[in-house]
Amino acid sequence: MLGFIYLLVGVGFGYAVCETLFPNFCHIGEKTFSGKKLLLPSYYIRIPAWVLSGIIPLTWVTYLTAYVVKVFGGVEYPLATANVISLLLFAAMTALLWWYRAKKGQKTEKEVWGNRRVLLLEAVFFGAILLFFTELMFNTFRVENGQLLVGWAVHSDFAPHLGMIRSFSCGNNFPTQYAHFAGEDIKYHFMFQFLVGNLEFLGMGIDWAFNLLSIFGLVATCTLLYALAAKLTGKRLVGGLTVLFFMFRSSPSFFRFLAETPKEQLTLEYLKNYREFFYYTNKEEWGLWNLKVYCNQRHLAFAIAVMLLALHFFMPYVYEMANKLKEKREALATQPRTCKTVPEWACATGKNCYGYLKAFFFTKTAFWVKHPWRAFFLGVLLGGLSFFNGSVVISCCAMLFFMAAVSDYRLDYLITAVTALVLSVLESKLFITGSAVSVQYFFGFLADNRTVFGVMDYMWRLWGILLLFIAAYLCFGRGVKRYLIFVFSVPLVIAFTVFLIAGIEVSPDNMHNVLWYVSVNHKFVMMSAMLLSIFPAIIIGSLFEKHCTWTKQSACLRRVVAVGLVVLMTLTGVFEYHVTRNVDKNHEHYDLQDPLAVWINQNTDSEDLFLTGPYELSPILLGGGMLYYGHSYYAQSAGYDTDSREATVRQMYGATSPSSLDALVQEYGIDFIVVDSKAKENYTVREYVIAATYEAVYAQGEGDGALTIYDTSKPLGLIK
Repeated sequence: MLGFIYLLVGVGFGYAVCETLFPNFCHIGEKTFSGKKLLLPSYYIRIPAWVLSGIIPLTWVTYLTAYVVKVFGGVEYPLATANVISLLLFAAMTALLWWYRAKKGQKTEKEVWGNRRVLLLEAVFFGAILLFFTELMFNTFRVENGQLLVGWAVHSDFAPHLGMIRSFSCGNNFPTQYAHFAGEDIKYHFMFQFLVGNLEFLGMGIDWAFNLLSIFGLVATCTLLYALAAKLTGKRLVGGLTVLFFMFRSSPSFFRFLAETPKEQLTLEYLKNYREFFYYTNKEEWGLWNLKVYCNQRHLAFAIAVMLLALHFFMPYVYEMANKLKEKREALATQPRTCKTVPEWACATGKNCYGYLKAFFFTKTAFWVKHPWRAFFLGVLLGGLSFFNGSVVISCCAMLFFMAAVSDYRLDYLITAVTALVLSVLESKLFITGSAVSVQYFFGFLADNRTVFGVMDYMWRLWGILLLFIAAYLCFGRGVKRYLIFVFSVPLVIAFTVFLIAGIEVSPDNMHNVLWYVSVNHKFVMMSAMLLSIFPAIIIGSLFEKHCTWTKQSACLRRVVAVGLVVLMTLTGVFEYHVTRNVDKNHEHYDLQDPLAVWINQNTDSEDLFLTGPYELSPILLGGGMLYYGHSYYAQSAGYDTDSREATVRQMYGATSPSSLDALVQEYGIDFIVVDSKAKENYTVREYVIAATYEAVYAQGEGDGALTIYDTSKPLGLIK
């Protein structure tokens, strides 16, 4: 119950601040960006804005309050204190905003509704999306009869997520450390996990907390993407197709799979039970490009929704500049020639260039502010995302930079960018020792042949006919939308030119590892694919129209072709969704009341370090424990020095005397040593030395399944 109250307070604050900063918010869907009538319900944009504008600041205030009262006040249960303070504070700020609105005479105006039939179709469409993502999220992660069920498609990625969540809900992870590499700073973007952990701490089930936020993130992304496409084109159908192409990716992989599968093997039963992702590009077998990503990385869609919100609020500035240039061009065309000795084409060119330059750089609106407080608040939201998902912040700021180049009111962009940058730097200084991320040039992403033509081949194998639609619009499209192809391609360019993993250097000797970790750039590629899907939606959507402006074929034939193109665009993604469902029919089971997890929760603190085998997920993590060195992939992909720590673990487990073991334990701050089959499989474990040095405080199982925990604060007096 308290968890739902927490969310309601956040949404209430978001509602108050949005309706205050955006007085005409209810009219945001009435017109397209170019000013044509649309009558799109504003709630497709407003509801996500309310939630994001309230939950993100509330989460940060709760976290920082808990951090301060724990680190500086020594409070035993910092989350309890932090939640009381933050809820009271945000309730007070909400009341203050309502008082301010009443004093200024601000009232929320009436929504202008459009065609009821269209609204009903949209309600069915988004209702289906809500049910679809609800089923997908709960299928991959849920609690049944005290058992935590984690789908096979996601259980590996969920290990660091669940470890971090439980370090907050069952522990006191302040100052925050990475659950799989405790004892150092936190480079991992953990705020979404903190939010889930806090909701679980407040009494919400971990599956409901994790899934509700994930479902909201995906549905909000869909509604904002739908509204963005509709406002760019003035056509709701384009919005619906864009959402469909976002959910089910374009790729030739399925068709290649059909072509390469032997005829006698290719049956409906075979397709029905197929359980492997395609492998025609590097790491594609991970399910790197389909809806599995949003099941694995629940924080991604939540952050993308903020990016789409920022695009909504800055896009009108681009169109204002475009309209101003159009008016300037029309005005210049009517002016008489002033110089008879200069050819007419040269005179016109000179006048136009001067007029365009003047409109771009030498008008009051070009470098001025329009909504400074709105720009500042958007900067706060973007800056607050840095430890939700930093890739989204980088992508959004890069796209806004290129939008600002052709916009009015560039100071609004600057306010947003500076605010986001300052907050991101402050967060990095708080959590990270040294550089937050290393930026290295690395051309080619995951292409086998990292040349221009190799990248082109890779992109065709990855996106297929999506590229053809983009190229067609680039050649034959007009106006602002054609420039937006370049804007929306910016994340893609980042993915193919920059290596952003901290602590890993690019060299010929470690190219295999580099390709392994550069795959994290796939989020940039997916963001570009999502936004660029607007352009095939425009072309295909026009085929459904009664009168198509670029072809004279009959409406019936055009619609048949359009349906066929939609199938070609989505079939790979639909089949991969089917594969995800098949894989997640099996689950990893974790007992939330496992005796070891209960013991860890009751007898240890998040400041305690456990020396263990390379766990992915274990009752120790589910009990809120922190691993000195867990599974190496998670730590290395976050930028930690795993080689030196693994060597230290081997030294401790293989210590030949109590004195040498205790010296290492004291040097590296180990509080508990766990000896079990996982440790013995991966290291040389001299348990007789450990048992002679420290007291065993917990034991379970027998034989190969035995597990013993030794408390290093209880030496046996044999250390010399």
